[in-house]
Amino acid sequence: MQWVCGNRVLDLSKPLIMGIVNVTPDSFSDGGQHNSTASAIGHAMKLIAEGADILDIGGESTRPGAQDVSVDEELNRVIPVVEKLAQTGAIISVDTSKPEVMLQAMAAGAHIINDIRALQLPGALEAAASTNAGICLMHMQGAPRTMQQAPHYENLLSEVEAFLLERAQACEAAGIARDRLCLDYGFGFGKTVEQNFSLLANTGYFCRLPYPVLVGVSRKSSLGAVTGRGVNERMVASVAAALYAVQEGAHILRVHDVAATRDAVTIWLATKCQAINFQ
Repeated sequence: MQWVCGNRVLDLSKPLIMGIVNVTPDSFSDGGQHNSTASAIGHAMKLIAEGADILDIGGESTRPGAQDVSVDEELNRVIPVVEKLAQTGAIISVDTSKPEVMLQAMAAGAHIINDIRALQLPGALEAAASTNAGICLMHMQGAPRTMQQAPHYENLLSEVEAFLLERAQACEAAGIARDRLCLDYGFGFGKTVEQNFSLLANTGYFCRLPYPVLVGVSRKSSLGAVTGRGVNERMVASVAAALYAVQEGAHILRVHDVAATRDAVTIWLATKCQAINFQ
């Protein structure tokens, strides 16, 4: 399987690692740590050195209870970082729902639009379709400000699947080729702890669909609910969850801890290769 992202074609025969670069003051894990162009670029270069295949640049926090950010503020945070990183040849994703940010980020050199709202805001689908970007469509019940108040599903897996397929079909109807699309079941976005782990346990259910699957579990509160660890003490739990997703077929892992995740995936691949050779 391949993912076509602008002028880059990503080989998904092995899991890819997407490193998180939050240019925000209020993200749940690293808010304020990279809240300037210089610090964000420095962090991004560190993630590349640690083995990130993709850099995901975000200018608006999507943690539970997060407040909205204006278009201008998000542009001011994101675009200078994208412009600088584009000069390095890195594969760049922009984590946004706003059509204006999508268009300006692509013009600045980004390759991927990663939208937690699955191109549902007015003008977002049309903006994405006017580019050659790779598109990641995520499932979320509700909105970041309220999504964790009372998430409810009659049938979790089928409802998440139906939503993702509907959005993928809307993209294809708008002229976005299937090989540009990627799906994310939205771990942590409008789900209870039990629902999140049900999705993780059934990653393979989504990997049977004709689209790449991105999984983002890194440092999220459900991991803390199970382990009792604080947000900055969840690296081991994050890597364990990511590795489970890979074993189930996930193609892309969105993570904070790139080096640790890269090591885990490398050992998994080496072991898998030996198992195949033995057979």
